[in-house]
Amino acid sequence: MFQTIITFIIVFSILVIIHEFGHFYFAKKAGILVREFAIGMGPKIFSHRNNGTTYTIRMLPIGGYVRMAGIGDEDNELKPGMPLNISLDEAQQVTQIDLSNKQHLQAVPIELLEADLEHALFIKGIIPGSSEPVTYAVKRDATIIETDGTEVQIAPIDVQYQSAPLLKRMMTNFAGPMNNFILGIAVFITIAFVQGGVTVNDNRLGEIQPESPAQAAGLRVDDEVLAVNGEEIADWTELVASIQANPGNEITLTVMTGGQEARDVLVTPDTKTDEQGNDYGLIGVAPPMDRTLMAKISYGFEEFWVIATSIFGLVFAMFRTGFQADSFGGPVAIYAATEQVVDYGFLSVLSFLAYLSINLGVVNLLPIPALDGGKLLLNVVEGIRGKPLDPEKEGIITAVGMGLLLLLMVIVTWNDIQRFFFGQ
Repeated sequence: MFQTIITFIIVFSILVIIHEFGHFYFAKKAGILVREFAIGMGPKIFSHRNNGTTYTIRMLPIGGYVRMAGIGDEDNELKPGMPLNISLDEAQQVTQIDLSNKQHLQAVPIELLEADLEHALFIKGIIPGSSEPVTYAVKRDATIIETDGTEVQIAPIDVQYQSAPLLKRMMTNFAGPMNNFILGIAVFITIAFVQGGVTVNDNRLGEIQPESPAQAAGLRVDDEVLAVNGEEIADWTELVASIQANPGNEITLTVMTGGQEARDVLVTPDTKTDEQGNDYGLIGVAPPMDRTLMAKISYGFEEFWVIATSIFGLVFAMFRTGFQADSFGGPVAIYAATEQVVDYGFLSVLSFLAYLSINLGVVNLLPIPALDGGKLLLNVVEGIRGKPLDPEKEGIITAVGMGLLLLLMVIVTWNDIQRFFFGQ
């Protein structure tokens, strides 16, 4: 169980961090201030600031996020009447705004009257013991210490998300799913190299296991199986199905070696039993492998295409047949699947990681508000209209989308719990 938990945390964290790094990198390239890049969730346990971004490690080791300036209401927490501490430089400009309520000897306490951290960059307030308001200019790179102690940079309007060119914002939104696709493809290619090649789905024998029924029957590597019990065999899938269907029963394989005349070989598959108690046949052969460099590289892209098209197919099918919660799996389902793949070894875990990464990328591209696909759809609408949607309307659309996603997560998670823990 411990191994499953650790694997689940690592896999889930890699997926989210790689996804968020895509947003982070292209936001930086677009001139958008990334205020925070967080690894993990929950309370902060470590932070470091560099080039305007605060990098934090948080207590719950699952996932992560990026905070881009202009998305959300980060600076709206400055409200008239609230007490805060400000730090000033020699020119009496504000370099730091502290909301954490901690006392600092060098800080100036004020009661806030007015603040603009986007355009005019000033803070106006009253110092305790004085009745006259004072106004301080705020430096462009001034920071805010939030209530949990996280220090982030203020965001003048020119470094906010909406100020970046449309195409760069679209690339920033697409970069998360794109990174998931790249990760999935790269992992599948890695698997192909570790395995030494890619299995080929044809009717040739790639390996004969020692002391197996196949070896005892005289079968050889590169033998081409033309038929089983007189029924033609086109590929490896059909060959395996025919063998597994005959546990303990003698079968006739029609094989051809090196283009010579076909011959019949009698072989009796061993009887094995799967986890459900069903018997199946096994003769001790493995499929052929393509060990060329091109095959190994192509494997990553082929698997990506198969997975992506199958997920899109599932989504489109829902529009025809209606929504079914059983078609989805949440964190509980992922954990249950992790428990199974861990038993099969490291390569199975890698394959699972690649599959989930591509899955996450595809799902995030769905045109649902609050997902990357929804943001891209809003970008397209902006391009067609020649101007962005009203921020208030966009906020409502995003809030509705987020609400629907949360509802879906609750339904899917409850469905997973019922299925995996209660067998319903």
